[in-house]
Amino acid sequence: MSYSVGQVAGFAGVTVRTLHHYDDIGLLVPGERSHAGHRRYNGADLDRLQQILFYRELGFPLEEVAALLDDPAADPREHLRRQHELLTARIEKLRKMAEAVEHAMEARKMGINLTPEERFEVFGDKDPEQYAEEAEQRWGNTEAYAESQRRAASYTKEDWKRIQAEVDDWGQRYAALVAADEQPSGEAAMDLAEEHRQHMSRYYFEVPYEMHRCFGEMYVADERFKAFYDSMHPGLAEHLRAAILANADRQTA
Repeated sequence: MSYSVGQVAGFAGVTVRTLHHYDDIGLLVPGERSHAGHRRYNGADLDRLQQILFYRELGFPLEEVAALLDDPAADPREHLRRQHELLTARIEKLRKMAEAVEHAMEARKMGINLTPEERFEVFGDKDPEQYAEEAEQRWGNTEAYAESQRRAASYTKEDWKRIQAEVDDWGQRYAALVAADEQPSGEAAMDLAEEHRQHMSRYYFEVPYEMHRCFGEMYVADERFKAFYDSMHPGLAEHLRAAILANADRQTA
């Protein structure tokens, strides 16, 4: 039995455009064609698509997914074991974070002040205060750092809520873009990268394109930044870096 591209898109919760893209790059080539030349997907194709989507959900780039699935020495059962381990680890991490949020909500409702250790235990041994100290050590003598400190000191609670709401909205839109397999060099991704730069310039300090390029590299090189952006969607940090570079090229060409 075989299925049309529209049926498979419905089964898998992806777009027809995504399936066409997978076919174009050789990641998922339908095993059959109709008399009219339309794509038809068989059971083996659905198995492969499931594997692709598992790896994509875990943050693997398409090139790595292809290399893993096309490895002649790979055991399909090993793919499942690996994915199960990765997914189980993620589920446990999210479960702990959910418990921490519930704990904070309950404490706030009861008027209990949590200790710093209780607030941040979900993040393991990463001390949030060290980031502020590190920022001062790395950039404390720069005008950008001084400007950031001046602006931050003037913000009210409502200002911070508005800033965070903008960050959350941007993150949701960028996550949707990555989930749709939009290319970093596409207009939508570059526009969101430009919005990212303008947000920092508006609220913290002026960010020229060359500085934004450096930030993009840092978002991938520094595991803490990478984890922050990848928490929005697996692979988002790498995607954002590429979009920042493409946008800088577009704006300075």
